[in-house]
Amino acid sequence: MPVITLWLAMRFDPHIGYFLDEDRRLILLGLVALMTIAFPLTSTLLLIRAGAISSLTMPRRQERILPYTLTLFYYGLTWYLLSRSMLHHPLLALFTGAFAALSLTTLITLWWKISAHMVGMGGAIGALAGLAQQHALPLVPLLALLIVVGGMLGTARLMSSDHSEAQVLCGGLLGAACTYTAVVQGITL
Repeated sequence: MPVITLWLAMRFDPHIGYFLDEDRRLILLGLVALMTIAFPLTSTLLLIRAGAISSLTMPRRQERILPYTLTLFYYGLTWYLLSRSMLHHPLLALFTGAFAALSLTTLITLWWKISAHMVGMGGAIGALAGLAQQHALPLVPLLALLIVVGGMLGTARLMSSDHSEAQVLCGGLLGAACTYTAVVQGITL
């Protein structure tokens, strides 16, 4: 979701990518994809090979802790690399919110199986809602579409019996609250 959220932010918020030409936008998207997709996926596959987790679906709550912790490390590294570049402040706040959401998800997973899918979806909605508020952007149709997609995702998680209604709802609210608050308040750690 960070890659999709970043792409949407650069596409719909002229403040985010104003000083970035198309090549630099692609490099930024590539960096974020590498750090938030490729590295966590590779680490998870290595954990499967080592027998630390049973599958990519990680059906048991306990299996999720190590992959989430590794992903948290990669998100922190992403934030660090982005903080060293000349990016618009709300973009860094967006990643601060994503880092906070993943940190809380990892912590909650010690006791309860919250829906990480919905944390990500809620994070995208919260980040774009925060950007819309900060920069007076007309993003209502986009946000409505994301909410519908989030509803579809939540329904799929319920139909597959992977999560309860509370786990799905709490995941979406956690992601949205963290990214929205970070963007609106300008929190960048």
